Amino acid sequence: MTSVSERPSEVLTHIVTADVERVRRARRGPRRRHAIVLAVLGALATTLFAVHLLLGGYTFTAPDAFRIVFGDGIGRPTAEFILMESKLPRALTALGVGVCFGIGGAVFQTTLRNPLASPDIIGVSAGASTAAVVALLSFGLRGDAVAAAAGVGAVATALLVRWVSGGLGGYRLVLVGVGTAAALLSVMHYLFTRAAVWDVQLALRWITGSLSDADWQKVQVLAVALVVLLPLVWWSGRDLRVNELGADTATGLGVPSRRPEILMLVAVLLIGAGVAGAGPVSFLAFLSGPIARGLNRGRTSIAGAALVGGSILLAADFVGANLIGDVKMPAGIITGAVGAPFLLWLMARGASGRSPR
Repeated sequence: MTSVSERPSEVLTHIVTADVERVRRARRGPRRRHAIVLAVLGALATTLFAVHLLLGGYTFTAPDAFRIVFGDGIGRPTAEFILMESKLPRALTALGVGVCFGIGGAVFQTTLRNPLASPDIIGVSAGASTAAVVALLSFGLRGDAVAAAAGVGAVATALLVRWVSGGLGGYRLVLVGVGTAAALLSVMHYLFTRAAVWDVQLALRWITGSLSDADWQKVQVLAVALVVLLPLVWWSGRDLRVNELGADTATGLGVPSRRPEILMLVAVLLIGAGVAGAGPVSFLAFLSGPIARGLNRGRTSIAGAALVGGSILLAADFVGANLIGDVKMPAGIITGAVGAPFLLWLMARGASGRSPR
């Protein structure tokens, strides 16, 4: 029989148990929503990948595509060549590049705590473009050498901006990045004035961001980059939500001070791999993070940003190649047409998310 003196402790235990259960329910809700969002985005990316393979200028049925991909063949060499040497590597490149840009952009924005801190804004894309133009116009390089130069340019520009800004302070780094991008674009325009018209056309086509040159070699490079870098993203991004509270708070909570630096370096390498695969696709990194965060009710989702980036680039490439009359438009033009209004809307809203006054 319970004594009278024990009743207050029972009441206290009941209250604590109820509070713990409420906390568990509060945590369970966001996790469940995150899982649903990832499932929907995964289904969307899979659907767009299938559309990319099966539809377009040369269509396939799903059974024929399966037989060709898995080596059985359908007795039509032309169809098999188009699927295996054009459509499939192009779709895989679009997906891989989208994942690279999506993760890179989300890490930039979250670590720097600034929705404008994407590779397009802080000069990384300008560095990649300038390096590619130098390789094309000054050294006469072509193909994979240009892609490699662009990747190196992206990484070098990010390191330069980080060094000049003196840290990962959000607005200072953005301002330094904007100034660096302006200087690099001036260099690129100067090279345009000194080059032949045909070479300028080649450079412009590349820096627009296009998947027209996708092949199995680029797929392999992207696959290696993702296999190596994604575990590093997971390891260094475990405390990403704590880092959003600021460097001092994160350090006070036990997060190693160098971990955000490592995460940013990995993000830059992912952006460099994406640039090497398809060029500096406009606004792709800028769009992916906010869209994934909005679907997840304001919570950062690296996996969601990766799937959003892959879905956007798959859709943009398919639309540009097949749905705009007889014109084959690079994917970068489509993403730029979507991303520029999104940037203006975000700036009008204000970085804090409040409506403009």
